[in-house]
Amino acid sequence: MDAAHIRNFSIIAHIDHGKTTLSDRLLHRTGTIATRDMSEQLLDAMDLERERGITIKAHPVTMLYKARNGETYELNLIDTPGHVDFSYEVSRSLSACEGALLIIDAAQGVEAQTVANVHLAMKQNLTIIPVINKIDLPHADIALAKQQLEDILAIPAETAVLASAKQGIGIEDILEAVVERIPPPKPTGQPSLQALGFDSYFDTYKGVVTHVRVFNGELKAGQMVKLLHSGKTVEVKEVGSFNPKPYTREKLEVGETGYFTANIKSPKEVKMGDTITDSRNPSEVLPGFQEIHPMVFSGIYPINTADYEQLKVSMGKLQLNDSAFVYSSESSVALGFGFRCGFLGLLHLEIVQERLRREYGMDIIATYPSVIYKVTMNDGTMKQVDNPVFMPDPSHIAKIEEPMVKAFVICPNESIGDMMALISEKRGAVDHTETLDARRVMLTSRLPLNEILIDFHDRIKSMTRGFGSMDYEFDGSMESDMVKLDMLVNTEPMDAFSCIVHRTKAEGRGRTLAEKLKEVIPRQQFQVKIQAAIGGKIVASEVISAFRKDVTAKCYGGDVSRKRKLLEKQKEGKKRMKSIGNVDIPQEAFIAVLKS
Repeated sequence: MDAAHIRNFSIIAHIDHGKTTLSDRLLHRTGTIATRDMSEQLLDAMDLERERGITIKAHPVTMLYKARNGETYELNLIDTPGHVDFSYEVSRSLSACEGALLIIDAAQGVEAQTVANVHLAMKQNLTIIPVINKIDLPHADIALAKQQLEDILAIPAETAVLASAKQGIGIEDILEAVVERIPPPKPTGQPSLQALGFDSYFDTYKGVVTHVRVFNGELKAGQMVKLLHSGKTVEVKEVGSFNPKPYTREKLEVGETGYFTANIKSPKEVKMGDTITDSRNPSEVLPGFQEIHPMVFSGIYPINTADYEQLKVSMGKLQLNDSAFVYSSESSVALGFGFRCGFLGLLHLEIVQERLRREYGMDIIATYPSVIYKVTMNDGTMKQVDNPVFMPDPSHIAKIEEPMVKAFVICPNESIGDMMALISEKRGAVDHTETLDARRVMLTSRLPLNEILIDFHDRIKSMTRGFGSMDYEFDGSMESDMVKLDMLVNTEPMDAFSCIVHRTKAEGRGRTLAEKLKEVIPRQQFQVKIQAAIGGKIVASEVISAFRKDVTAKCYGGDVSRKRKLLEKQKEGKKRMKSIGNVDIPQEAFIAVLKS
């Protein structure tokens, strides 16, 4: 189709603002999907996506729409994930578009991720069409949503389209707005093919299927193309589009979105954001490419050590569908053989663990998550440490830098004091606050990533009774007084419980772990000491008392020295036993502590 009749757009919104429901309505209205094939959340294929109401993978769809002016347009919708962990995926998807539908829930108004996603879209210079959704709800406040559009996002309220995706209200108006307001794609003027690979997935029969948007030239089967960032040259086997299932086409022209397959066996060979061009007459690289680097690391071990090989195979299969997930083998004295895994963020970590449990039936345990610390040594060299086991000796370290995040927290007015207390407890600082409306404020703060790993989001939800929302973006690194906390059982260090914490929090964390270990380690014939240590300094200690036999029971009266002699003899035996004894910590104890 000629470029003047093509429109490329994506939908951006906060979680649960009705993005996927609207996609379903657009597909139904344009006749892309017959009524009998319709189902709820059609573009969310994974059980996890449907259950949690979130989009994890981007899904492109090509629709044909006959506008009111009588002409037929090709509309390419790229459904993007909304969560910050996948923000690079979102930015690549947005760079394949000329416009975006911004959805705001009429009952909830602007939320944290709405703000973050609008900033992403504005950076890409996209035409933004605001859609106020769920106007049929009894508690919908359209006037307030319009006011927030102007006050917070600086978008004129009169440009907003009112709709209800569930009731099918305003769908026609949205499609017309897409045709009228979003500019058609323009060729870049390069000498040959120039296309952006914005996503990929693995197909058992076809190999890697790469999602592309053509910016210049045309892409067709039999063509030799080069992937500029990975430096690979391949022959295109098949090109096509999605509706939403893949169908083949003769070729993809300027402005069109679709897919191509070639003899690519592993998703690692196709980097997200890569430029695809003619191998004989290459074009320039498209801007904005970044290597994806994991931000959060955790060890994943099978609960039954016999499942190690099966877990290895499962992780390999999972990586085929998720190229951002990385893993390497590691072993622990306590937990046996397992893997050190890298994730984009907390939601990504949760989803990978959940998929391993559900889709592959694996019984797994994860160690305490950690982030990458930049450790500068006394001789000026720099090491990146993501595992406490590899932390160098403190006497050789000049400084340690930890990654920071910029967090946007939206909460009701009455919770502002609690929020500020929570942020300062997590070693953060509030930069500034903005009043969003009569009921809510937005706090912009800077915190260490390490501090928001475990319970930060849950505590925001419980403090604000579910009304708070949060979004974050990475914001460089900062020098901090970080230390390695070791847990010793009978002076033997247990590497599964080691962690890197801030010096001010080390004692509290050590005490908590020591108390928990005291509960779960079974009593022995001798006294067992549990200690938390920073280097050579003990900061917390607990003692598990020994089983004792009453050796003086047979003494009826008589001299006290006889009793003392028996007790001293027992004491010597316990001492000898302690020096040669070994504390066996059961697997259940590790699981109980790591789960807490």
